[in-house]
Amino acid sequence: MKQYVVDQLRLADELRVREFLERRYGPPDLGSIFWVPLAETLLSPLQSAHRDCRPHCAAIELEGGRLSLELLIRSRNRLRCACIGYASPAQRDWLIGQVDAMLEELTISV
Repeated sequence: MKQYVVDQLRLADELRVREFLERRYGPPDLGSIFWVPLAETLLSPLQSAHRDCRPHCAAIELEGGRLSLELLIRSRNRLRCACIGYASPAQRDWLIGQVDAMLEELTISV
């Protein structure tokens, strides 16, 4: 699995990240998985055409002092579909930028 990982978060910083993610994306699934919906302007032509598969999201797992952003774009409505796949370069850059901007806003240096 391709991921962007931020590890060795202090407990206080992990708690601040969790609060931020809950405010922005809602409560986590399974206690530690947050779903980051992609901006519609970033969807590939195939993802845009698959309206029944929306929203297209990436998962952030926050647990044990570690934040892992999966670079797999998933459908929240289907487990298997041709529109599910690894992030394009533009999607990847946007997702990583979202994590980096969050850390900067929270003044967490890693």
